Amino acid sequence: MSEIYTGEFYCVKCKQKREATGNVEITNSRRMAKGTCPVCGTRVNRILGKA
Repeated sequence: MSEIYTGEFYCVKCKQKREATGNVEITNSRRMAKGTCPVCGTRVNRILGKA
């Protein structure tokens, strides 16, 4: 069962912060949320901190 993060992500294409939902993945002992921008559809990431 994967963890879900809901909050602000920064979209590089729109150059604005957007509210989105994404799955939490652990890479190199860091938690990262990966989602999709609701406006332009680009992938957005947010580093959450160490696991």
